[in-house]
Amino acid sequence: MTELSKTNAPEKHVVYQVFTRLFGNTNATNKPWGTLEENGIGKFNDFTDKALSEIKQLGVSHIWYTGVPHHALVRDYSEFGIASDHPSVVKGRAGSPYAVKDYYNVNPDLAVDPANRLEEFKALIERSHRNGLRVIIDIVPNHVARRYQGLTNPEGVEDFGASDDVSIEYHRDNNFYYIPDEAFKVPEAENGYLPLGGEAHPNLESPYEEFPAKWTGNGSRLAQPQFDDWYETVKVNYGVRPDGSKDFDELPAGFERRDHTAHFEFWQGKSVPDSWVKFRDIALYWLELGVDGFRYDMAEMVPVEFWSYMNSSIKQVNPDAFLMAEVYQPDLYRDYIHLGKMDYLYDKVDLYDTLKLVMQGSGSTDAIVAVQQQLMDIEHHMLHFLDNHDEQRLASPEFAGNANKGKPAMLVSTTLSSSPTMVYFGQEVGEAGKDDAGFGLNSRTTIFDYFGVPSHQRWMNGGEFDGGLLADPERDLRDFYQRLLTFSLNSPAMLGEYQEIHGYNREHSDSYNDQLFCFSRFDEQQKLLIVANFADKDQGRVQVKLPATLVDHWQLTDGEYLLTEQLYGQETIKLSVSNGEGEIHLMLLPLAAMIFLLD
Repeated sequence: MTELSKTNAPEKHVVYQVFTRLFGNTNATNKPWGTLEENGIGKFNDFTDKALSEIKQLGVSHIWYTGVPHHALVRDYSEFGIASDHPSVVKGRAGSPYAVKDYYNVNPDLAVDPANRLEEFKALIERSHRNGLRVIIDIVPNHVARRYQGLTNPEGVEDFGASDDVSIEYHRDNNFYYIPDEAFKVPEAENGYLPLGGEAHPNLESPYEEFPAKWTGNGSRLAQPQFDDWYETVKVNYGVRPDGSKDFDELPAGFERRDHTAHFEFWQGKSVPDSWVKFRDIALYWLELGVDGFRYDMAEMVPVEFWSYMNSSIKQVNPDAFLMAEVYQPDLYRDYIHLGKMDYLYDKVDLYDTLKLVMQGSGSTDAIVAVQQQLMDIEHHMLHFLDNHDEQRLASPEFAGNANKGKPAMLVSTTLSSSPTMVYFGQEVGEAGKDDAGFGLNSRTTIFDYFGVPSHQRWMNGGEFDGGLLADPERDLRDFYQRLLTFSLNSPAMLGEYQEIHGYNREHSDSYNDQLFCFSRFDEQQKLLIVANFADKDQGRVQVKLPATLVDHWQLTDGEYLLTEQLYGQETIKLSVSNGEGEIHLMLLPLAAMIFLLD
């Protein structure tokens, strides 16, 4: 019932995701569908040295600025040469960050001076680096806004679709798929939806026009997609024919074992679809400006061969670039890691979904064992999280309803493997995301509208970034996150060995149950025992047994030893080893999350 594995991971990472538009907003009006003037907005300049240093001190290595590339939005920026976007193909008032309309510039909403917006973001990159944070931004390869308009393209760079033959459904070097001779129609609204919540707007006086219609971002081939389709976007063509066959070279057998350089060399001199070149050039452009990595949206909707081409090109320029992606089909994980050369994939379908059920009281910690076992060969590549912009807030009533229920899950998520940990801004102070912002669902902090984030605003304290307005429980929660994340970055055992002892205790300890989870992380420098109690009740005195395999790996002889709790340093327990097996007794309080170090 025990498992042992070793990883060769060189470094533990912690990613702090911030929704850039919301982070610095101090306005608490929070009117549904509110304008920028009514509800306020955060800017690049709100990420001050103080703010960034506090994020760094939370125990963070990378900051992911979500929503930076210029995307479609309703606000009028025509005085800066930016074409207005039609509200009927913009989700919310502030727009989806995943409907990018210009990859060579940034969202004008985020700049104090929209004309100088790119320079303001470059200054933010420099501030981030000065404060010890590496910078990640989004690239959304599967789709772009329905109207793409590059205003500051480098010389020789042409907009997506500019040279497409729109008279045919497909050509390898068309950037989009077309529905010839049919005009696009906005989907039929559902649940009484009206653009901008029903507000009159000059751009709504005439209907949105697109002829011929293009395929929609999620792959809908209808001229009038459904309301639940990604109708605000169009799908990018990567040389995959409408019948699913590939119009490009495929990787030779055995290339899953080849390194980035071999993949890069394979593509040299080969003809590839035009969209491949465009996205590669976009990535290299941002690397040149100082960005340290990318988060790829819905990577599984783009062929793995493109990722081999793209990521190997990136690694030739910056071998340390941080490349993480959404892939939600477990049977594709290894292809996108080994063939697509991704560094990290979201561990949603396995660990996140499992932990969510346990936190909600409808799942067993027994399931964590199987999750870790089936991913052990790629454990370093599976990025862990409990909050992000797509998911319900952990503290929301629809999820756990109590931010403290995330403590044991966060402990497991952070320390279970050598993989990166991701935290979504506000998570560390218990943000519940329960307010109605306009477009989208409650329980998720809006990505579509102008809004404030109440718990985060209390930590921000009017720009002081000192937590001055936090309630005591919020302050205590942030202190827990800081202790845990900092420990994970500095602990050599996080890059060492893993041994699961949960199954052994389920069989051999009468007081151990399926709301507890225990495992060990260790190397030559540290021997750690990690204990989580997911139950919102006192477990009383619990016997935890260490199997002979772990005692042997820890190189212990019969006798007594001390273990000291590391997050708060206020508890020491005794380990008794007899006949080559170990035993400890713990008083486990509700939602306990503890790391013990063998003295």
